[in-house]
Amino acid sequence: MEPDHLKKIIRLMVEADLSELSIEDKSAKISLKRGTCVTATSATPSIPTIPVQAPNVPAAANIPAAPSAEPANTFIIKSPMVGTFYASPNPDAKPYVEVGSTVNNDTVVCVLEAMKVMNEICAECSGKIIEVLAKNGSAIEYGQPLFKVQLKA
Repeated sequence: MEPDHLKKIIRLMVEADLSELSIEDKSAKISLKRGTCVTATSATPSIPTIPVQAPNVPAAANIPAAPSAEPANTFIIKSPMVGTFYASPNPDAKPYVEVGSTVNNDTVVCVLEAMKVMNEICAECSGKIIEVLAKNGSAIEYGQPLFKVQLKA
């Protein structure tokens, strides 16, 4: 989809005061939502599962359990889309959040640029940023961890 075509659709959406719009044709599917924070979703194709017989392995009674990778009160903010990660609204501005920043559900933590559209990503949790996992200006994959948050108790 051409950026000019997308801009025209967005303009029409604003003029008609629509809060949500979905368009699908042979080559593309697009869903737009208006609001303060955008959470983009990606449609993943359905892949049929094939049952597989597990190999005959002795019980793991003598094998110690692996330690949990993350403490129970830690939340990972993951990318809802593919795009370019930007920690601040422009190169001269300070980052939306840094290590130690307090966030809540509506706090914008970064911007992901996809197809020349800037998408604000919200924390969707309440707590404190304990680690920034993405580098400013880097290419981000769907589901890639962006931030580690220590949840409020």
